[in-house]
Amino acid sequence: MENKLFTRDFTLVVIGQIISLFGNAAVRFALPLYLLNQTGSSALYGTVMALSFIPAVLLSPVGGLIADRVNKRNIMVVLDFSTAGLMLLFMLLMNHVSLVFLLTVTLMILYGIAGAYQPAVQASVPALMAQDKIMSANAVINVISSFASLLGPVLGGILYSAYGLLPVLAVSIVSFVMSAVMEIFIRIPHQKRTVKGGIVRVALGDFKESVRFIGRDKPVIGQGMLVVCGINLFLSAMIIVGLPYLITEVLPFEAAQANRLYGYAQGALAAGGIAGGIGAGVLARWLKVKKVGNLLIMGTMCVLPMGFALLCMDNGMAVYMTITICCFVIMVISTIFTVQIMSFMQAETPQNLVGKVIALAMTSSMCAQPFGNALYGFLFELAAGHEAVVVLFAGVVSLMIAVGARKLFMKL
Repeated sequence: MENKLFTRDFTLVVIGQIISLFGNAAVRFALPLYLLNQTGSSALYGTVMALSFIPAVLLSPVGGLIADRVNKRNIMVVLDFSTAGLMLLFMLLMNHVSLVFLLTVTLMILYGIAGAYQPAVQASVPALMAQDKIMSANAVINVISSFASLLGPVLGGILYSAYGLLPVLAVSIVSFVMSAVMEIFIRIPHQKRTVKGGIVRVALGDFKESVRFIGRDKPVIGQGMLVVCGINLFLSAMIIVGLPYLITEVLPFEAAQANRLYGYAQGALAAGGIAGGIGAGVLARWLKVKKVGNLLIMGTMCVLPMGFALLCMDNGMAVYMTITICCFVIMVISTIFTVQIMSFMQAETPQNLVGKVIALAMTSSMCAQPFGNALYGFLFELAAGHEAVVVLFAGVVSLMIAVGARKLFMKL
């Protein structure tokens, strides 16, 4: 294993991620927005987004189990080709099948593939990197993810506003195919493990082994997962559902302008991820995992100005700018938090368990997302005309969770 950051294989992983995540960000921006534009219903939007997260929650552990037993490169290649095929199928069926049904099924499969894909990417980092390069490598992966998420919604918003959904789908198909071809040439060390018994028995055994590790050897990881689950339920879900709804349906903008502004807001989130990833990489030597509780407190406090802007400001653009800036800061903080926690888990987990443990962490962090998306979809519709109350509720509850979790993270 080379003791440098940008080895040949890690560079190929990074390039493949840039291309794949760009297509993913564009299509995950355009499809839900298309649904919201066609229906105008936040409740339906929240329900569909909730349903789309369920496969990601269910398939993430499966992805972790596979990542520890199958060559991680092969997983990435197959799933990228599969996503390209899914987008092509959507294009062929979109004028012949119920829109709500087709979008729901497509998003569920898309998020399910992403849930199985990410454990393979994250598990490849410790396999390719020396111990002292893991945090820097994770920072690079997060910067790439955020960079793709920045370009995806911005360019996707421009394409979608000007030409509609089809060009966005076409660009995403090309991206997934290019990424899959790039990943074929990655060489990730893989030691084939002996399989004893049937697939179900092996999967259950692997799952029990990873749960035992988290529960007995590193219980603080499990406790941290519960905290992240709570933050996702009350904060992340509010942003996922609230950002498009507030910008495109509540603030006083014309439809085309609102779609572009939402794309820019999504870009601001991604820019925050880039800034946070760069900050985590540059400050890797000085960042202390024991201090991540303070990051959570700062991030949750940024929600409060969003609510007060909706409550007190009359100028739609001023409210939009306040919401966008706050989301940018939240993303900076959450990215630094994620890099530190992910690096801690990768460094503390044995190689034969890292994929499963990361998958469990991702599953637990996502398990609240469907409920949160559905909750905020109905809350925003119920509180029509008083959306600030919903945003302030999310901020106060999330802040309480963050303050309570500060002592827990001091144990890391």
